[in-house]
Amino acid sequence: MNRRHFLQAAAALPAAAALPMPAQTSKWFRTSLAQWSLHKAIQSRMITNLDFPRIAREHFGIEGLEFVNTLWQSPTAGYLARLKKNMQTAGVSGVLIMCDDEGLMGHSDQKLRLQAAANHFKWVDYAAELGCSAIRTNMYPDKAPVTPAEIAEFQKRCSESFNKLTEYAQGAKINVIIENHGGVSSNPDVVLPLIKMVNRPNFGTLPDFGNFPKEIDRYAAVEKLMPYAKGCSFKCLDFGADGKDPNWDLDRLMAIVKKSGYTGWVGIEYEGTRLNEFEGIAAAKRFLDRVA
Repeated sequence: MNRRHFLQAAAALPAAAALPMPAQTSKWFRTSLAQWSLHKAIQSRMITNLDFPRIAREHFGIEGLEFVNTLWQSPTAGYLARLKKNMQTAGVSGVLIMCDDEGLMGHSDQKLRLQAAANHFKWVDYAAELGCSAIRTNMYPDKAPVTPAEIAEFQKRCSESFNKLTEYAQGAKINVIIENHGGVSSNPDVVLPLIKMVNRPNFGTLPDFGNFPKEIDRYAAVEKLMPYAKGCSFKCLDFGADGKDPNWDLDRLMAIVKKSGYTGWVGIEYEGTRLNEFEGIAAAKRFLDRVA
């Protein structure tokens, strides 16, 4: 399918997917769209990052954008200006930039982990330029810690690199947030001590409803992460005839989010295969409109 046919198919979705953006004043959270929900379309070059603002607004009535750095073209000054103009034209706001492939913040080599922190500086600057409030980072080691002593040492290493990054980001009024994104980062009992060690007001979590191994209770983990949340990733994989995801209890997860007192952005991150990307995002938006 080429770009033209892809966009024609998207436009043929039920009209509810393209309704005008609803007022957010009476809702307890605001809905954003994680760009990864459209990664197949972007990686297939059917659409580009520059199309993202218009598609979020016109097709889904979503006003918040969660960018993914690996889905961008080269972020030159001219490119950022075009993206910013497209956002203004569409009437959307930047929420955060998800940052990958910038080095290991928990690397055992001090030079490499501090370089990883410095590699994120440009994304802090880009986030500030686009009006975002945060960058999402990863808490990865070069060798997975297993024993309590190894985990403690890993946390110590991470505190050094995240101190450097959060200090820089604080000057730009940008939050640095860690997502449970696989490996040791998906264990809240490893992540939360790091948050407390760094102890900066612009350092927190991005709880993702997915990304937990079987041995970790998804609901208990989200409940632990939410008090430190500066974002929330509404990970979903499918929606049945009842409008619910059969993989996990989204109503229960959103109830946990609400109970925590969180009132910020909730980002749709659809990663399913049965529904195409546009259908999955639209189904997720309908679910969130219902629970808001």
